[in-house]
Amino acid sequence: MHQSSGRWQLGLGLSSVTVFLWGILPLALTIILQTLDVYTVVWFRFFISFILLAIYLFFQQKLPTLAQLRASNWQLLLFATLGLASNYFLFMQGLKLTAAANAQVIIQLAGVLLSCGGLVIFRERYTLSQWLGVAVLTLGFALFFHAQLDNLIIAQGQYLLGSGLIVLGSISWATYALSQKQLLQSLTSENIMLIIYGGCALLFTPLATIKTIFTIDSFHFTSLLFCAFNTVIAYGAFAESLQHWPASKVSAVLALAPIITLIAVWIISGIFPHLIPPENISLIGIIGAFLIVGGSISIALGKAN
Repeated sequence: MHQSSGRWQLGLGLSSVTVFLWGILPLALTIILQTLDVYTVVWFRFFISFILLAIYLFFQQKLPTLAQLRASNWQLLLFATLGLASNYFLFMQGLKLTAAANAQVIIQLAGVLLSCGGLVIFRERYTLSQWLGVAVLTLGFALFFHAQLDNLIIAQGQYLLGSGLIVLGSISWATYALSQKQLLQSLTSENIMLIIYGGCALLFTPLATIKTIFTIDSFHFTSLLFCAFNTVIAYGAFAESLQHWPASKVSAVLALAPIITLIAVWIISGIFPHLIPPENISLIGIIGAFLIVGGSISIALGKAN
């Protein structure tokens, strides 16, 4: 099994970059889905990510060699590719049917599943303080997303269908992330992502309506480009963080993404209320936010056995 390098400061920093970019991503996706279909947006994100990463690795002379490719587990690469491709599609389809805040809270199941996988598959272990952090984190989410959870219980029709798709997206993402960590034994994180991006772009090419990209206005095209660059940077940082930090701790930091999303919604809705509807956070929600932060820090910085 893959073993982390132990450079937890680097792992924490890379995880923080990922959580910020993933936190603001639902807003950009909500905007671009006003003009493009899900298949085209997903294809564009993977295609641009593949091109940019290939150019970077070429000039850095870090493209995968034939020997590395032969030594790689292609079944695991296929599993990771299908997992990430399914996650992108299911999350965006669910986002289209629900809302940014709702999608972001449900997708947190992915981090929980990643943490469980790290504990079970990679035999990572929590200390007592980390388990207490899990309890605090769980309580914080229960308080912070009380209104959204109520909506899920009483929801009907498309809203409930979208929520179910995001749950499936969480499962597919966890399978990708755990496969990614094991693949680090034979390939670098950049090479793994290059292969996955290329494979995902090929999967969505027959489904995408590429010509519609040239018909959108400059604002929506800028949003589309941001989503693509977000993919490259966020997943690059995530993949590299798994090289230096246990999967269970990385998932703890990623749990902060809903906080970033709601802060971003509050800022953007104040400046451009016609793009993103505002979110009202109660006192209970603020308390829940502090509990989420405290629980995540306890999990991430606690020393595992």
